[in-house]
Amino acid sequence: MKKLLELYCTFFRIGGLTFGGGMAMLPMLKREIVEKYGWATEEELLDIYAIGQCTPGVIAVNTSTYIGYQQGKLVGSIFATLGMISPSLIIITLIASILKEFMALPIVLHALAGIRITVCALMLNTVFSLMKSGIKDKLGVLLFLFGFLLATFTPIPTILLVVCAAVIGIFVKLRKERV
Repeated sequence: MKKLLELYCTFFRIGGLTFGGGMAMLPMLKREIVEKYGWATEEELLDIYAIGQCTPGVIAVNTSTYIGYQQGKLVGSIFATLGMISPSLIIITLIASILKEFMALPIVLHALAGIRITVCALMLNTVFSLMKSGIKDKLGVLLFLFGFLLATFTPIPTILLVVCAAVIGIFVKLRKERV
């Protein structure tokens, strides 16, 4: 039961203290999951995060469910997922009940603009962190650049880009092993 409460409280804290979605949560996920609790290595967290990105649903919820399952099977995944979504449910319910009255106020509009800028900075930090630990060779640089350009300038679905990168990675690895 202690582990389940730990999962719930950890993901409640992550869900309640980060704004901007899954990308903005990655630094806190790293701090809590990798550094504080040791539930995964940094590389495993990136793999879990990548899987969460490729599966339907919210990345943060997918990631919490996966970590929860690793730590406590089905019940662990339920507690971790509930921990991740509880803050959002509480906050959205409170905001929805009062936001309509205050949305037109300049101070609220300025606050939201400031939050958006900070979230962009957090996301950029996450991208640089992912690049440092994820790009390890020339192939990684090429896949990154090619994937970035395709994701940015074409309507190709993200899942297709990820699957193609995986296939290329497998092909290159198998080819190196034969040589």
